[in-house]
Amino acid sequence: MRPALAAALLGLSVVLASCGQPAPAEAPPPAGVNAKLSQEPIDAVPITAAPAAPATVAPPKPKTEPKPEPVVSEPAAPEGEPGSCLAEIGEARSKRLVERCIQVSPATRPPCNSANPCAMIQGEIDRSCAMYGPDETKPKECGA
Repeated sequence: MRPALAAALLGLSVVLASCGQPAPAEAPPPAGVNAKLSQEPIDAVPITAAPAAPATVAPPKPKTEPKPEPVVSEPAAPEGEPGSCLAEIGEARSKRLVERCIQVSPATRPPCNSANPCAMIQGEIDRSCAMYGPDETKPKECGA
């Protein structure tokens, strides 16, 4: 008899022998336990917080007239984080620079955002425009 065939027959006989055995009996519950666990909710008393002590009332403070603060008009400054292109050159100019950057940049996530410094945005424009060869036509945004 071949060894592979003998091994297959031995494995098959082990599988068939285990099929005829009865299921193991359920283990008896430990001593002192007389009920099975159920999935029913347990009746429990909700925990309530202890009543809080009454708040002490502070005596009213005498009213004083607030001193009017002098009104100082600040020059109109562009909004934006310090160091951002928006703060550096203002909203209109930074918007134009960002639009130029978006038009020429081949990057999937270019730094064309007015929250970035203007030098970074201009650097992306310069890098993108430098990628064109001498015989290729550059976009008009490269010359602006």
